[in-house]
Amino acid sequence: MKSRFFVRAIVIAMVLGVALGGTLNTQLDAGLAKEISGYLNLITDIFLRLIKMVIAPIVFATLVTGVASMAGSGSIGRVGLKAFSWFLIASLVSIGIGLLFANIFQPGAGMNLVVDSAKSVSTGLNTSGFTLSSFLTHVFPKSIIEAMANNEVLQIVVFSLFFGSGLAFVKSSGKSIIMDMLEELASVMFKVTDHVMFVAPFAVFAAISSTITIYGLGVVVTFGKMVAQYFLGLALLWTIITIAGYLALGHRIKDLFKLMREPLLLAFSTASSEAAYPKTIAALDKFGSNKRVNSFVLPLGYSFNLDGSMMYQAFIVMFIAQAYNIEMTIGHQIMVLLTLLVISKGTAGVARASLVVLAAGLPMIGLPEAGLLLILAIDPILDMGRTATNVFGCSVATAVIGRHGNEGEAEPAETREQKSAQPA
Repeated sequence: MKSRFFVRAIVIAMVLGVALGGTLNTQLDAGLAKEISGYLNLITDIFLRLIKMVIAPIVFATLVTGVASMAGSGSIGRVGLKAFSWFLIASLVSIGIGLLFANIFQPGAGMNLVVDSAKSVSTGLNTSGFTLSSFLTHVFPKSIIEAMANNEVLQIVVFSLFFGSGLAFVKSSGKSIIMDMLEELASVMFKVTDHVMFVAPFAVFAAISSTITIYGLGVVVTFGKMVAQYFLGLALLWTIITIAGYLALGHRIKDLFKLMREPLLLAFSTASSEAAYPKTIAALDKFGSNKRVNSFVLPLGYSFNLDGSMMYQAFIVMFIAQAYNIEMTIGHQIMVLLTLLVISKGTAGVARASLVVLAAGLPMIGLPEAGLLLILAIDPILDMGRTATNVFGCSVATAVIGRHGNEGEAEPAETREQKSAQPA
């Protein structure tokens, strides 16, 4: 699907989705609205299933070939160090912005809620077993087949790192058969993704209209102040990431923005970073970032560089504390920062990951889990912003590291294709 047509189709789908959702919400009773919303979600669910169908093969094929290529040249350690240094700094900045804006705007002040310890409240989120020890154990797959079947992105990344490193040491001079097969697999999966993307506008239309049908446009007005404060924080985070990208890439950051329009629109409208992954890595390759670095850094970023999610978690933690009049000292807020920094990693494959992380983390920092009920209605709106920010942060990080990796200056994708087509 051509870029301009795709972007226009997504925007039109969003507008029509809001119009249909608002109409259905005002014309239907709550029960029927929920039923209609369920039917609309079928389209979105099918699209996300189709996207998830290609995620595991793409991550495995691109990451293994990237690791094998870089391990052979001895640059994987240096690139990995740069990547994780960026991820750590970006994480601290994201959480810091969330805490700063919550302290400035006090979004939960004046609600004066009381914790009812005798009343059991369910948020509907599955947090059983979500502890630091279980997370660290879960990182390492006991079966790559099981990890791929469950779309456990972080486990696939870990296995791919081991597999790629092993492949680098056993392959003969020149390209190995396995490398050729994996590169061919990646090409096939990208072509499959192109076909799947024809469903995207319909999925966006269904996702937007489904949410508005249940909650109505009034939910935006009711929580409008809080939503505006949150998106203002995201705007500052985008500005900082853009400045960092400009310092490294110069005026070429504009080219990256143009290429990332499709993935960002897709991530925002579907609230799924997985849906944007194939388009993101294709955009980075077209941008001219080092292809091997792209294949290595982007999957890591999807697990360890969740800028939007971390800002969201810090902001909501403070909102809940203010709503229940729980004092959060500077020391307590630093503890929150460190707790979120650890438990938020590797949740890309968890359904409603940021909410699950919060539900698991709130008891650790002495806040009532029931506070999540306050934002469940507007979370779909917040989710769109944090997901697009996650994809944006990962793309800039990958482009910067790929442009200034130790592989030398990156070449445009077209140049690499021309070289690969020439006889040896």
